[in-house]
Amino acid sequence: MAEQGPAQEIAQGYVSEGAAVELGAVVIDGKADAGAAVRLPLATLNRHGLVAGATGTGKTKTLQLIAEQLSAAGVPVVLADVKGDLSGLAAQGESNDKIAKRAEELGDAWAPAAFPVQFLSLGTGGKGAPIRATITSFGPILLSKVLGLNETQESTLGLIFHWADQRGLALLDTKDLRSVITHLTSDEGKEDLKGIGGVSAATAGVILRSLSNLEAQGGEDFFGEPELDVHDLMREVDGKAMVTLLELDDLQSKPALFSTFLMWLLAELFEELPEEGDLDKPKLVFFFDEAHLLFNGASKAFLERIEQTVKLIRSKGVGVFFCTQLPTDIPNNVLSQLGARVQHALRAFTPEDQAALTKTVKTYPKTKHYELDSALTSLGIGEAIVTVLSERGAPTPVAWTRLRAPRSKMGSIGAEAISAATASSDLHAKYAETIDRESAYEKLAAKVAAPPAGEAPPPEAPPAPKPEKEAPGMVEQAMSNPAVKSFLRSAASALGREITRGLFGNRRR
Repeated sequence: MAEQGPAQEIAQGYVSEGAAVELGAVVIDGKADAGAAVRLPLATLNRHGLVAGATGTGKTKTLQLIAEQLSAAGVPVVLADVKGDLSGLAAQGESNDKIAKRAEELGDAWAPAAFPVQFLSLGTGGKGAPIRATITSFGPILLSKVLGLNETQESTLGLIFHWADQRGLALLDTKDLRSVITHLTSDEGKEDLKGIGGVSAATAGVILRSLSNLEAQGGEDFFGEPELDVHDLMREVDGKAMVTLLELDDLQSKPALFSTFLMWLLAELFEELPEEGDLDKPKLVFFFDEAHLLFNGASKAFLERIEQTVKLIRSKGVGVFFCTQLPTDIPNNVLSQLGARVQHALRAFTPEDQAALTKTVKTYPKTKHYELDSALTSLGIGEAIVTVLSERGAPTPVAWTRLRAPRSKMGSIGAEAISAATASSDLHAKYAETIDRESAYEKLAAKVAAPPAGEAPPPEAPPAPKPEKEAPGMVEQAMSNPAVKSFLRSAASALGREITRGLFGNRRR
């Protein structure tokens, strides 16, 4: 038997018993060995992962490569399309000299392919179908992160939600929250809060000013109904799973809203999906791009809940990949739970860069084949240092990997094509029109406008005559209306008086 070379020795740890994402081939001394494949087993993807590296090193193409293979394997994917480049997943790629050369050196039978893609945007005005969440569903902890509140203000916001929940007041949009805060700082509101605390005028002012800033950044369009149904993320078309792209070209105008919305999506998935045993492949994989935005300025309570969610959501069959420039952007308690690591090149121009490089090296298993501090600054575009969990749950050897080229178009399909795909999608028909049903704002406004004690209320209109026989199909038609469904959900909450809340204070359905 021929003696194994170092590339084959490393690749031995990546042999997969079940289906796997084919990442690429092991590189030794600058040369890729086509017979030494690096794989990411589908059965371990709910143990989460990290894709990291400096700008321009190939992170986006790695996300595209993984998303393609997951879709082909029937695993739905959710991705943030920050630069618009990932929209190319919807179109077939075109071969060129670079792709042909890479395919040849990796032993990759490259062929063009396209994948089913649906485009979503936060609120109205984007290229994708508008998606929303209600204030009630978001909950006080996530909303505090969006508003940039400190722990004292977050505690006050929690009290405000508690009061509204107890009275079955639906907080659907920003005007609902504003009306509740205004009420609780009035004389009548102070009486309502006796025995459970109070809302100081100063803290209420901070929250209201933060709310105004959020509205100016587009939050007014994002919060409301119809609310996104997370099951719309888990669909299949012609044997391939749906890839959901959140079109976020305007990310810089509302970074906190974007990152916290992704966390809300995770929390919703955790609440909605049933517990699962060991699966051959995950039910959904969620890529958390620009992950540093999530952790910047986060409160202790917020960080603790992220850690809990990452720990627990794998039991629901959901895998989470954090994508960022540096592993040090991720808190240690979260980083320690990320089983797969795909680390693109790092820069080491400053003392801070050098310190980050040293910390990154310490997060990888020791290897006799590479000097990691040197390797991490020498990787070419489309190369990465990789280690994943094997199907036995053990870390694989560190592999300098030359990654495969994506099969779909590497670049944007263009704003017009995205808008056209959105306009023809069933999600646009479902979510395009905003629903503004009765909620806290209307109920509190009606209370203020009620006639003084002793004054007769206005006469009620006579009841409409009852039809002799109900029109066939009327109930069925009403029940299929999104506004009616939203109302019934709210009524159910009101009957139970206080809304039950999950890990992030988000509403449990």
